[in-house]
Amino acid sequence: MADELTIYGERFDSRFLLGTALYPSPQVMLESIAASGSQIVTLGLRRQSPNSKGGESFWQAIRDTGCKLLPNTAGCKSVKEAITTAEMSRELFETDWLKLEVIGDDYNLQPDPFSLLEASRELIQRGFKVLPYCTDDLVLCQRLLDVGCQVLMPWGAPIGTGQGLLNKVNLTTLRKRLPKIPLIIDAGIGSPSQACEAMEMGFDAVLLNTAVAKAQNPPAMASAFAGAINAGRQAFTAGLMLKRQTASPSTPTIGQPFWQQNASRD
Repeated sequence: MADELTIYGERFDSRFLLGTALYPSPQVMLESIAASGSQIVTLGLRRQSPNSKGGESFWQAIRDTGCKLLPNTAGCKSVKEAITTAEMSRELFETDWLKLEVIGDDYNLQPDPFSLLEASRELIQRGFKVLPYCTDDLVLCQRLLDVGCQVLMPWGAPIGTGQGLLNKVNLTTLRKRLPKIPLIIDAGIGSPSQACEAMEMGFDAVLLNTAVAKAQNPPAMASAFAGAINAGRQAFTAGLMLKRQTASPSTPTIGQPFWQQNASRD
């Protein structure tokens, strides 16, 4: 397709990244992944013990979807912990792709910018392709790019809140100042309309989990998000109209109405 998403040199048709936690059952999770059309799914090493029979069954089911696996370091609170989890994930899932999370605050699960930057630098030196979960701070994002990250995943709102895009000024600034960098909105998206809005702003993809997994009908919600993300992307590439302070008629009037023109000829 002409409008592919490219991350670390790999191309994807879908711009919807989906998480694999919190679903009522593995079957519902698999149905949701299929309905989403997603080609990249995230998964956490800590969700189940990979040494247990149930854990191995879960991992294999995800592998069988054919999606690109994106292990994460969810729950890690230090650089050392994140690096250890990353190395275990690379060995288990046989991928050097990594969604890097280093949490700095237990209340809103905000990423720790200092530890995130340090861990990113170290992991990239170890050969990982790091997709960092970060805040919408421009300077932090620039520093992450400086250490070798080729994609950024700023939050829309704190994880699991469903509040959408809380700081549109910062997000707009990121998109404007980093026009060629893949930017994926990660966390805080609660409805398809919010995902559509992020895509209309020019973001390259959306990553979410809770809004689908906790829906009354997760596969149906996954399908709804897929449609919204596609619509938002199409609207952005088509070119949205500029906002105006004053009204402008959609049907301009020039001269006399046609019926008066016809009457004058009779």
